[in-house]
Amino acid sequence: MTNTLPTGPIREEVQAHRGSSALAPENTIAAFRRAAEDGAKWVELDVALNADGTLIVIHDDTVDRTTNGTGNLGALSTADIQTLGGGSWFGAEFAGEKIPTLDEVIVALGEFGLNINVEIKQHPHHQSVQQLTSAVAAALAKRPAHMQIMISSFDPDCLKGMHKLMPELELAMLWGRIPDDWEALLAAIPATTIHAHFKGLSIGLLEQTSAKGIKVRAWTSNDTVELASFWRAGLTGVITDDPGIYLK
Repeated sequence: MTNTLPTGPIREEVQAHRGSSALAPENTIAAFRRAAEDGAKWVELDVALNADGTLIVIHDDTVDRTTNGTGNLGALSTADIQTLGGGSWFGAEFAGEKIPTLDEVIVALGEFGLNINVEIKQHPHHQSVQQLTSAVAAALAKRPAHMQIMISSFDPDCLKGMHKLMPELELAMLWGRIPDDWEALLAAIPATTIHAHFKGLSIGLLEQTSAKGIKVRAWTSNDTVELASFWRAGLTGVITDDPGIYLK
């Protein structure tokens, strides 16, 4: 008898975390291009608003860690951010990289043939959840027809807001450790997916989520051994800095 139980993720369930961020500066066009070259079909990226209400693709609420400048997003205009280098911190060959807007990334990913997991970052300088989710929905409405989208966030209110605006999208609740009342929390959004830190997974939990039809993807795993025991229990996919290791 042939064993049909999964021993790893299918290609469509490998997401490049902030692009191929092990090999190029995170959340840049270079990292997303590398993800496509590595064979990924999906990239995960972070978005937040800056001072003039533009969605910037960046993880932190400051530019200090990933550019050659300093400052809080809430105090920086798009013009300010465009003057910053977003790649030289990673390597000299990326000195020309910029911190992109979500609009710019959507155009690029359309050309690369990639789908997007948009993680909405809720930062103190944001005026409201409605401002944030309305901006995300407006940007995503301009995506190419072939591009698939999912939304993830640590903030359930962001997911609820996106559900009202774009109810057709897959919503993923981000947790470091999955809480005991996960089922009720997902239903309140409503969401059908969990993105959990790989260290918080267990076979028993995955058997429970699978029985309920809930997808679970693990973040951020950069070693295939870390997840080897979970695929047969129902793990759906992985979010990784180096998608090539899961796509060999």
